[in-house]
Amino acid sequence: MNEAEAIEICREAIIVMLKVVGPIMLAGLVVGVIVSMLQTVTSIQEQALTFIPKMVVVFGVTIWLLPFMFATLGGFTQSLTDRIVQIGMSNE
Repeated sequence: MNEAEAIEICREAIIVMLKVVGPIMLAGLVVGVIVSMLQTVTSIQEQALTFIPKMVVVFGVTIWLLPFMFATLGGFTQSLTDRIVQIGMSNE
């Protein structure tokens, strides 16, 4: 394995990480902004009001996207193991 292959694997790992975590983080961000705007309009500054909706939405989105997350991670793992096999076969 040369430097270009190692950099390519790291680049793909970062892209997979963003695909898996991105939707969850985006959902938390959207709920946080909506709750903050609601708090600003109503002048309610309750800490539980910011935490509980984000926790519920992030948990729900995680459960909903779990098959996609497993498929994405499984595909990346499969391509990584295929590369390891190719490297092992080229060294023989």
